[in-house]
Amino acid sequence: MPEFKTVRGMRDFLPEEAEMMKYVEGKARKTAELYGYKEVMTPVVESYELLATKAGEEVRLRMFAFKDLGGRMVALRPEFTPSVARLVATALRNEPRPYRLFCLGSVYRYDEPQRGRYREFWQSDFELIGSSKPEADAEILMLTASLMEAACLKNFAFRVGHVGVLRGIMSQEKLEDKVQNTVMQLMDKKQYDDAFKVVEEAGGSEKCLVVLRELVELKGGDVSDIVGKMKKCVKDYEEAVAATDNLNEILKLVAESGGKIDMIADAGFARGLEYYTGMIFEVYIPDLNVALGGGGRYDKLVELFGGEPTPAVGVAHGLDRMMLGIQMQETSLGTEKRKRVMVIPIKEELVGEALKIAQMLRSAGVTAEVEVMGRKMSKALEDADRKRMDFAVMVGERELKEGAAVVRDLAKREQNTVKIEEITDKIKS
Repeated sequence: MPEFKTVRGMRDFLPEEAEMMKYVEGKARKTAELYGYKEVMTPVVESYELLATKAGEEVRLRMFAFKDLGGRMVALRPEFTPSVARLVATALRNEPRPYRLFCLGSVYRYDEPQRGRYREFWQSDFELIGSSKPEADAEILMLTASLMEAACLKNFAFRVGHVGVLRGIMSQEKLEDKVQNTVMQLMDKKQYDDAFKVVEEAGGSEKCLVVLRELVELKGGDVSDIVGKMKKCVKDYEEAVAATDNLNEILKLVAESGGKIDMIADAGFARGLEYYTGMIFEVYIPDLNVALGGGGRYDKLVELFGGEPTPAVGVAHGLDRMMLGIQMQETSLGTEKRKRVMVIPIKEELVGEALKIAQMLRSAGVTAEVEVMGRKMSKALEDADRKRMDFAVMVGERELKEGAAVVRDLAKREQNTVKIEEITDKIKS
């Protein structure tokens, strides 16, 4: 018989891991509720053209793409944003703005598997669509900080930049979009020398190269100081100056909101996706060299999919990376533990009564399992201990005649005969 294993880059979640994933998902849903985001659910499989448009070369190369049985080119979604933009351009086009939309689920990229990087992974995605105001960008940053705090992640910090600074310079230098995209991809990978070489070969001026080199060196935690230096550095590039002003407004609003968020402004920061037009960011914790989440402004995607010109800003959070962060930081989740009970019929003919008691407990919000293996009492109690049950309820003939059962506290090793109608109160107390 062949030994079947998971496909490379995919994994199983065992009960404990699945519980932690549900915990993180729950925090994402609660954050969506607190900020007024409505959940939408989109297909795992979308048209390749939709997903590839403005995705960036890196993402396009790593998509799980294939022809369906009708010969159409489709792919597994590598992210949620194109699907949400499609919804806004079509089914939601007449809804009032702004749209605050939220997705949660699995996404797929053919990456090289390593710590914190899989081919199937989970994201919570938040999109604020319809506003070009800096307060919309500020909300997405604040929302992300709220989620990190809700998940009990410690020492998280944001890395923030603005695509409009770099693109503003290259646009004024008359560099084509294709060249700009290549430069941004290289800068995203921190291959700065290669990026500058592309600019030079495409006809970028010496002044342009000097400014780009200076920007790459400009980063730090005093964000207002860094943004001020960015503005001086790009003073001869009108669009880039406007972009630094926009970034300054966003960061100022976040500061004024009263939340203490650690930020690093990074003038040479770029992200791989081609659809970004404004502020971009990622969030990190120490000791984990992959981002827990990231996003930014994309003002042209909805229009590209046939909708009205619609400004937008969004973020995707890596739920499994957040799980990894929680494990690394050895954070206590503080989840409310339900009492867990094993109901054991002493004889086979008492199984019906055991099922009835288990249903009574479940109706009261107590987790109840019925012994279904036909084990003897001693073995059934051993199994309850191994499963770390809190109580065992032993259903015997003699006790049933008096409308009672034996309740055993498995931690204290104490047991009492309790009236059936009082078992729930006994366990809960």
